[in-house]
Amino acid sequence: MSKPFDMGLFLSGVLSGSKATQQRHLRQARIMQAAIQQRWQRDNPWTWQLKHVRWFLTQHLKDHSDATRYYYRLTALLVWRRLGNDREMLIQRSIHG
Repeated sequence: MSKPFDMGLFLSGVLSGSKATQQRHLRQARIMQAAIQQRWQRDNPWTWQLKHVRWFLTQHLKDHSDATRYYYRLTALLVWRRLGNDREMLIQRSIHG
């Protein structure tokens, strides 16, 4: 049996800001991870594709407030940065997609 993916360790290199902000990003990243895992059986960000993140931001959060979606978008950008992907691609696709 493999150990569960450690989102805190994964994001540790890109987290900045106050402790409360870091905790919010970690909490939101874990919620993203759980939702994507449940929908596509992708248990860690290294296996995520753009479509998984787009689905989370547009469909999973569709009934949430604009403010909530904004904060999740910031967390998604941290995940994307950690993966070494182009943040502009994520922003454009999630807004216009």
